[in-house]
Amino acid sequence: MDLNLRGRKALVTGASKGIGYATARLLAREGCDVVLVSRTAADLEAARGRILAESNVAVQIEPLDLSDSKNVHALVERYPALDIVVNNAGAIPGGTVEEVDETRWRTAWDLKVFGYINMTREYFRLMRQRGKGVIVNIIGSAGERMNAAYIAGSAGNASLMAFTKALGAVSPEVGVRVVGINPGPVSTDRHVTLMRKVAQDRFGDPERWRELTKNLPFGRAATPEEIAAMAAFLASDLSGFTTGTIITIDGGLANRAN
Repeated sequence: MDLNLRGRKALVTGASKGIGYATARLLAREGCDVVLVSRTAADLEAARGRILAESNVAVQIEPLDLSDSKNVHALVERYPALDIVVNNAGAIPGGTVEEVDETRWRTAWDLKVFGYINMTREYFRLMRQRGKGVIVNIIGSAGERMNAAYIAGSAGNASLMAFTKALGAVSPEVGVRVVGINPGPVSTDRHVTLMRKVAQDRFGDPERWRELTKNLPFGRAATPEEIAAMAAFLASDLSGFTTGTIITIDGGLANRAN
């Protein structure tokens, strides 16, 4: 499907791997010039090379830590006229309220929760001035299917869900759309890290994490490309009446009885 995105400019955070990379790659294949943001320059260079090998678009990279708001302001100064912003950077650690101390909790939220909020605030301001633009927040289904063993993530994701819904409800007044995606389990390095933690807690052996996937819907985790496809669709005019809502892609897990 042609999403009619050719010629638009998109910025994706957490874009060197996983969902972020898959999203940037798909947007590039749809004809968008893309800006890839992540912490590690070498990973970004590799991602840029792979995208350029298959898409004739401009690909720029920015190795920045978005937990520092100064870097958010730097991005806004360099790329003030974006059509699409996809917030995806951040990894909140698993653990109970006793296991995740204040330092780890704050560090994780500085990148994901406040990073998303700061990016959205700055780019919403610019998009409002132009009267157009789309912000897509990749959040996480733990924000709606609460998990005390992932309490920092559940609380952070729930906050971002509320933030996205509240802003997206009023953003049509200025021609802007703000939407979110809640992925469930996705086959990324991040997913494996969390599953190893669960396997350690449950079985006393992190190497048994694969046993935890057998009860997933369809017997597998989602692919990054499946999440990317929704992000690209939401960013397109084909989804032009969609704002202030969260799309859950978890194989139905959030609606299971237990």
